Amino acid sequence: MALRNMRFLGDDILRKNTRTVEKFDERLWELLDDMKETLVSQNGAGLAAPQVGILKKVAIVSFDDVHIELVNPEITHEEGEVSDMEGCLSIPNKTGYVTRPSKVRVHAQDRNGEWFDVEAEGFVARALCHEIDHLSGILYSDKVTKWVDNDELEKMREQAKKRHNKVPQRVTFTKPGSEE
Repeated sequence: MALRNMRFLGDDILRKNTRTVEKFDERLWELLDDMKETLVSQNGAGLAAPQVGILKKVAIVSFDDVHIELVNPEITHEEGEVSDMEGCLSIPNKTGYVTRPSKVRVHAQDRNGEWFDVEAEGFVARALCHEIDHLSGILYSDKVTKWVDNDELEKMREQAKKRHNKVPQRVTFTKPGSEE
């Protein structure tokens, strides 16, 4: 495993559409392993392949020491709406409010090409939407309704920690065709 070089706002690759992954081989596994290591080193919640210079439909979302690897993900269901703070590893030191679905279902493949569905609410739903947007060249800054200054950011981080600690993450994994 190795750390990958991050790409930042202004790099054209962040605005490009990614390609569907067709080969599930050692190169993909290495990319996923490197992305996970890079994400952990940056203390982030998610990372999409374009953020490390790769135009493939690959992303990772991380929460509570769980890392969801998403290959060829697609949002198949959205529910509700909530506005909350977001940031991005590719746009450091900027935070803003973005409105996202409060609940989503994503259909994706794992590193071996097996299809699965993940249903998530709250923070994880937000992170899934954020990373899947990256795969279409969409940045959270395109959707910001209000930027947050540093003083407000500190207050909001404290409130977010309290909310995160009180509300367990609701994430469910299923294989297509399986009984729920």
